[in-house]
Amino acid sequence: MKKNYLYPMFQQVTKGIKISVKTSFKGTVYRGYQQYYAFSYYITIENRSKETVKLLERFWVIFDALNNTEYVEGEGVVGETPTLKPNDIYNYKSNCFLLSTTGAMGGNYKMINTKTLEEFLVIIPTFQLTTTSTLN
Repeated sequence: MKKNYLYPMFQQVTKGIKISVKTSFKGTVYRGYQQYYAFSYYITIENRSKETVKLLERFWVIFDALNNTEYVEGEGVVGETPTLKPNDIYNYKSNCFLLSTTGAMGGNYKMINTKTLEEFLVIIPTFQLTTTSTLN
C-alpha cells in the first residue's frame, strides 16, 4: 500500500513576499536498478507587499542523509514566470527524488519589482523531506 504523508508547513517572509511550503512523501520509485524516495512539495507564494513583482529564477540546494548535494537553478518555476500584484497568491507543486529516506531543500527565488526594475532574492525556507510520519 502506498503511503502518502503530508507534513507541517514551513514559512518565510522576505520583502513582503511570503513563501509557504508543505511536503509529502510519495513512496519509492526505481530508475534502472537504483531505488529513489519520491517527495512532492507544494509552494505558495503570497505577495503581501504594495508592489507588483515577477518571479524570474529559482535556485535550490537539495541534501540527503548520504551527503549527496544537488543544485538546481533555472528560469521561473514549473515552466512559468508568474507576476504577482499586491495580495496575489501563486501556488505550484513539484517533485524531488532522494537516494536516502531523509533530506532537506532550501533556496531562493530571484524576483523583480515591475515598477522600479529592482531585482531581489526571496528566501525559500529550508524544509525537511522524510519518509516517516513523525517529526520532532
